[in-house]
Amino acid sequence: MKQDFLKYQAQTSPHPLALEVSHAKGSYIYDTNGNAHLDFVAGVSACSLGHCHPKVVAAVQKQTETYMHVMVYGEYVQEPAVAYTKLLASLLPASLETTYMVNSGTEAVEGALKLSRRATGRSQLIAARHAYHGNTMGSLSVMGYEERKSAFRPLLPDVSFIEFNNDEDLKQITEKTAGVILETIQGGAGFIEPKNGYLKKVRQRCNETGTLLILDEIQPGFGRTGKLFAFEHYDCVPDILVTGKGMASGLPVGAFTASNALMATLQESPKLGHITTFGGNPVIAAACLATLKEITETQLISDTLIKEALVRKLLKHRLIKEIRGKGLMLALILENAEIANYLVLTCAKKGLILFWLLFEPTAVRISPPLTISKDEIETGCGIIIEVLEGYKQ
Repeated sequence: MKQDFLKYQAQTSPHPLALEVSHAKGSYIYDTNGNAHLDFVAGVSACSLGHCHPKVVAAVQKQTETYMHVMVYGEYVQEPAVAYTKLLASLLPASLETTYMVNSGTEAVEGALKLSRRATGRSQLIAARHAYHGNTMGSLSVMGYEERKSAFRPLLPDVSFIEFNNDEDLKQITEKTAGVILETIQGGAGFIEPKNGYLKKVRQRCNETGTLLILDEIQPGFGRTGKLFAFEHYDCVPDILVTGKGMASGLPVGAFTASNALMATLQESPKLGHITTFGGNPVIAAACLATLKEITETQLISDTLIKEALVRKLLKHRLIKEIRGKGLMLALILENAEIANYLVLTCAKKGLILFWLLFEPTAVRISPPLTISKDEIETGCGIIIEVLEGYKQ
């Protein structure tokens, strides 16, 4: 199977990890040799409730027996998407009331960028250096990392970049700016949090200039940081909220949410301002609804901060310079990239799944399912410390 994978399936890098998966359950992925691998990555923050959570599986099974795809997005009234978007609105600030469901986080970013230009009549977009918002052409245009996008130029025109957490750069936001897009917590850059009221300052500047603020919560959203959405930590409500990843416990989905009046600008001039065949798919929406209910009707969100404290307590080692992030969106910052690579690859041999971050070579991701147990955290952290102890400089 591995040889067929390498031959018939397009690859994203020269050296994929190539774990041959048999099945997955809870916090574990099992290979075809019967070995269990403790998952400290959760599909890069996608599997909020772990693997094959029974409530999500039941919701998906029930919906597949009722109907699956019946019509392109926005034409038929389909109960799973209506119920999901209504529940989501009840959990968000009043100004974030209408949600457009799409197929992925990067498509959600595309929709948000289009909405900001359509609603304001302006063209300039501002993003942050070292930002990551996806890999389609619009999302790539607001990626703040030239090495990753230079091969695909020309990209969208009229895109500028500011330094995250740099107050002075906010002067670049003017009456010509359609939208400012920021990750609430910078992901690929190394899980960098906003400091000193930075997001409130961005919000104020956007208000002064009539600019729409887009917050990308694709990674930190849905309970991962100890709040339903990370912007709740920083007293900053966006005009457009972008979500994805953990939204459906591992199924492909994304969304962008705004006020009803703002979203209505996509309905005409031109009509069909954003269209998608499979957005709001009833099977995916059923998974979203089951996931959101489980996250918000249990102690998972508050427990995330308790689990963070346990990880920080257990992962103390001379080779770990710091632990960045919040909740179960954490990054170990090692002394150098060689140690980071050694840790990920050696832990993989010992049955613990870790992963890298896109732009910070010294970082190792820890983003397990929100459902991970205390015992599983202790087991995984024990393996990390054991591996670091065995590193020969």
